[in-house]
Amino acid sequence: MEQPQAEVQEQQVSASARSTEPARVSPSAAPAAGAVAPQACATCGATHTASGAMAAPPHSPPYVYVIGHIEPIFPLASVEKEARQVIASAGASNDTDRAAMKALLSDPNNMYLVRMMCWVLSVHGVETYILVPRVDADYQQLIDAYRAEPNPGDLDLVIGVRGGIAHPSVCNGLQIPVVTFDRIYFFDRKSLLDAVPKPEGADPQKFTAAAGEMFDRIMQQADSAGATDCDRAQAYLAVKYGQIYALAAQQFASNHSFTSADCRVSSLSGARKVVEVIFSFTDRTTSVLSKFFTRVDVTERLPFLVTPLQQYFDNNR
Repeated sequence: MEQPQAEVQEQQVSASARSTEPARVSPSAAPAAGAVAPQACATCGATHTASGAMAAPPHSPPYVYVIGHIEPIFPLASVEKEARQVIASAGASNDTDRAAMKALLSDPNNMYLVRMMCWVLSVHGVETYILVPRVDADYQQLIDAYRAEPNPGDLDLVIGVRGGIAHPSVCNGLQIPVVTFDRIYFFDRKSLLDAVPKPEGADPQKFTAAAGEMFDRIMQQADSAGATDCDRAQAYLAVKYGQIYALAAQQFASNHSFTSADCRVSSLSGARKVVEVIFSFTDRTTSVLSKFFTRVDVTERLPFLVTPLQQYFDNNR
């Protein structure tokens, strides 16, 4: 599956604004969100070969490929009060707070507020990254994605490069890593699972239930920060490779339980970084273990499939 399942109904993510206690810094001390961290340079640290070609830098940038939920935060009391005044100036309304914030962020005249907001990605309820667009035009992804009517299944996939820890003055005291994002996919769990191709003859209800359990288990096992090679590979498979859900449905139907999704560096790794993601299922009657695996290239910020899903034997390495 070459594109994320969510792209069938792709919509740019939406984040809900929430008010927090003002940071104990003067407004002038807080830099704009867009200035939190310098943009990552794809060729910084690179060397040139004798032929003049550019060689790869000695160390790969710390890429992230993480699934979570984005929310904007008011970094300062002054920004929050300005937003309230702008909303009030629009006149009386019976909109919800989120709908009012959606209208605020969508108005081009309020772009200065969009840039001042602090956009935070949380994973499993834990504030994990401060998001910064690579170029100003990418703020539109955050604006368009604002969910005026969110639901518990809303998910955001962020692809980017991790930078340093934010200064306390940047985001109301939050000291978490800054990620310069290249792409954000916005979807919900139901749409993702509904878009997975169903094998011929499969019971739609049972297939969706099996796929949902597989997705949830992968999300529970994946590292919160989505920054390790293995966790980036698992997040990639969860949103882009529907075969793992067909496998789960097939195994459940044959009286197997999903045991684990493990990951290790592949013996194919050399000039490129390749990992093997191994899915284990246990027969409920005999306790015999069956394993299946796929290989994913995680060398650059965009992982891709190397080996399709197939049966795994311990001598595969």
